[in-house]
Amino acid sequence: MNLNEYFENTDGMGILSTADHQGNVDCAIYATPHVMDESTIAFIMRPRKSYQNIQSNPKAAYLFVEKGPGYQGKRLYLEKTGEEANPEKVNLLRRSPHGDSGDEAEAKLVYFTVIHIRPLVGDSKEK
Repeated sequence: MNLNEYFENTDGMGILSTADHQGNVDCAIYATPHVMDESTIAFIMRPRKSYQNIQSNPKAAYLFVEKGPGYQGKRLYLEKTGEEANPEKVNLLRRSPHGDSGDEAEAKLVYFTVIHIRPLVGDSKEK
């Protein structure tokens, strides 16, 4: 499956789930990821709970629910591989204007390896 084509051509909503080093879980709505290559995606992350969690636990899951009838979508199982704090690159990748939350200047581009992909419903493994 080509993730870049999938996310460019599919409307829906995404949720990034992370946990800290003690296993305390957090979920947050996130835009579709930036697909860097077939096994690497990136999210623009501000210094909030999800970002704090991946500093101590690099594992995460991204659940994407396709817009429309039924239960279609993908579950991506991820592991953080790096990050960069280049504000020019972050702003270049933004799909919409950022708000005035005060932490925009601290946003990072965080990279994840896609460990495997599963459909939204069911147990088959796609990668």
